[in-house]
Amino acid sequence: MRTYHCFWLLFWAGQPHQGFLSPLSKRTSGFPEKEKVLVLSGNSRQDLHRSKRSWMWNQFFLLEEYTGTDYQYVGKLHSDQDKGDGSLKYILSGDGAGDLFIINENTGDIQATKRLDREEKPVYILRAQAINRRTGRPVEPESEFIIKIHDINDNEPMFTKDVYNASIPEMSDVGTFVVQVTATDADDPTYGNSAKVVYSILQGQPYFSVESETGIIKTALLNMDRENREQYQVVIQAKDMGGQMGGLSGTTTVNITLTDVNDNPPRFPQSTYQFRAPESTPLDSPVGRIKANDADVDENAEIEYSITEGDGYDMFGITTDKDTQEGIITVKKALDFESKNLYILKVEATNTHVDPRFLYLGPFKDSATVRIQVEDVDEPPMFSRPAYIMEVKEDVPLNSVIGTVTAQDPDAAKNPVKYSVDRHTDMDRIFNINSGNGSIFTSKPLDRETLLWHNITVIAAEINNPKQSSRVPVFIKVLDVNDNAPEFAMFYETFVCENAKAEQLIQTLSAVDKDDSYNGHQFSFSLAPEAASSSNFTLQDNRDNTAGIFTRKTRYNRHETSTYFLPVVISDNDYPIQSSTETVTIRVCACDHRGKMLSCNAEALIHPTGLSTGALIAILLCIIILLVTVVLFAALRRQRKKEPLIISKEDIRDNIVSYNDEGGGEEDTQAFDIGTLRNPEAIDDNKLRRDIVPETLFMPRRTATARDNTDVRDFINQRLKENDTDPTAPPYDSLATYAYEGNGSVAESLSSLESVTTDGDQDYDYLSDWGPRFKKLADMYGSMDSDKDS
Repeated sequence: MRTYHCFWLLFWAGQPHQGFLSPLSKRTSGFPEKEKVLVLSGNSRQDLHRSKRSWMWNQFFLLEEYTGTDYQYVGKLHSDQDKGDGSLKYILSGDGAGDLFIINENTGDIQATKRLDREEKPVYILRAQAINRRTGRPVEPESEFIIKIHDINDNEPMFTKDVYNASIPEMSDVGTFVVQVTATDADDPTYGNSAKVVYSILQGQPYFSVESETGIIKTALLNMDRENREQYQVVIQAKDMGGQMGGLSGTTTVNITLTDVNDNPPRFPQSTYQFRAPESTPLDSPVGRIKANDADVDENAEIEYSITEGDGYDMFGITTDKDTQEGIITVKKALDFESKNLYILKVEATNTHVDPRFLYLGPFKDSATVRIQVEDVDEPPMFSRPAYIMEVKEDVPLNSVIGTVTAQDPDAAKNPVKYSVDRHTDMDRIFNINSGNGSIFTSKPLDRETLLWHNITVIAAEINNPKQSSRVPVFIKVLDVNDNAPEFAMFYETFVCENAKAEQLIQTLSAVDKDDSYNGHQFSFSLAPEAASSSNFTLQDNRDNTAGIFTRKTRYNRHETSTYFLPVVISDNDYPIQSSTETVTIRVCACDHRGKMLSCNAEALIHPTGLSTGALIAILLCIIILLVTVVLFAALRRQRKKEPLIISKEDIRDNIVSYNDEGGGEEDTQAFDIGTLRNPEAIDDNKLRRDIVPETLFMPRRTATARDNTDVRDFINQRLKENDTDPTAPPYDSLATYAYEGNGSVAESLSSLESVTTDGDQDYDYLSDWGPRFKKLADMYGSMDSDKDS
């Protein structure tokens, strides 16, 4: 008889908060009251049940968020091989085994050691096995079972955003979609109503509503105006358990903004505007600004201004400032106070973006009246034309009038005007103007070939107020006259071969004329009369402003004549006819049989890149100047080789000699011979030079003392002679002092000090005869005599 060993898994389901069994196919409304045992066969692993055989007990449920103090009991493992003697050992493996789930290896009781959360892990798969404690061999095959965490309502609904932002156009219809909010619940949606969410509005009524099942927010009020209120804050609640009491809830905030639509027309704040504009206002200058108010924003508030009617329709214009939406009134034509001093305009403001849905609200435009008063100003003179163009022939005589400019004061006073030429535009003073009548005349000769157009500026200023002035450009075109003779287009220097044949073309000539010709230039060429008969060449006019030079004879000899100068007369056909004589240089050269030049007497043709005569002369002049400079330098060096008076063993350039002597003026006898000035015959021709060392050195000698009665002139001449003949005298300025006073004056002394030694009385009456300057002395000494007598 075959024996089947069974493995029993027993669960205790007596308490609702502990682990309990449930069938896989359906749920029960209550909990089993009896112990269930799972018998696992080693061959078929068929579930065996003691009661309710239709249940499948390989799946078990455990409540989440257990709050008890003891371990939560899950169930019991039992094998039919267990005799109760402790020979078997129960082992648990799989998800959380040994950590989250533990088993009593002797009794097979399974317990949960921690608090379980279905949202973290809803299902645990474990394996149970019974082994022989002594041999370690399994007595039953390993059996697998599932523990499923039973959900409770422990999570509130959570919105996907903390704050929602939405916008809708103002004036929207009722039921317009705004935004949809979404909340999720982490609880099990398959068990009960824990995850069934219902939406409701807590704040934002009566403007908005929300659908309870979808969370869609819609408008609930008609004609919501942004200009009245732009921002709305709506609070939405999401509650689980189908919104029933006891369910958990969460909230979110929805910020709703009403966007603008063009539902407001522009409106001027006043019906009439007044501005003032001076008549000198430049064109396109602003006169004033007006603005129509629009309650809308952005492009719905953009306004376009226009002048619809008025007597200044063509005098003024209006544009829109895109930044401020103001209408800027500008001047289109020049204002004139004397002509018209008041303009009345009608200005219209219109929206550029009109919404057809709101046309029933009325026309989206408004109008206002603008009055512009023109103010009188002292205006500068005005020329009759904006610019003048004049023509004058280049041969016109000096002081000839070429044209007239006219300007007048536009003011009512009609102040007189004077004219002048801006000399910055006529630096050469070729033209002048009559300050009274504005006639322009020439002051220097004109030359069209030098300058065709003269652009000058004429200034017109009021005589009473020169600051009021205006300018006008005057363009003067110089007309051509035939005053230039035609000339060669280039310098012609050609050659003729010695073996040339007669009537052979050797050069083609062309001419140019500086003058202008309306019908084109027509030149005629001919040989000069002096060369027409004796020339060795002929000239043929081609009648197309060119001419050809041909040989007249068969052979030429360069040793006889190396160069021919052929004079050619060129004439034009204008009036008066102008002609000039040009010279063609023809050199005789040796050529080969093909006419190719081999050699010529003229170096210019053989060596066109050689130096010219002018260059050679310049080089020779430079060489001569250099030689003269060298010769002069050598002569100066030779002259400086003379030995100076001061002899030194070292180079004199390394010494600085300081004398610190001062000349004595007229008494300096070493500087010049004063005796020579007084007595030219006393010049000594045998004087030695003092700027070089004399050949023979003399010892200084003493001079004899002069006699006491020697005259000053003799004394000085004697000393000068001694110093001039003394070879030891220094060559520089020196001061010679002679302690000699002389024999005194013929008038003797006038000092009163000498009178002390005189025994006799003196008579001072003669002082009175000397004039008023000596009157004081005469009174002093005269009084002394009177005192002595008394």
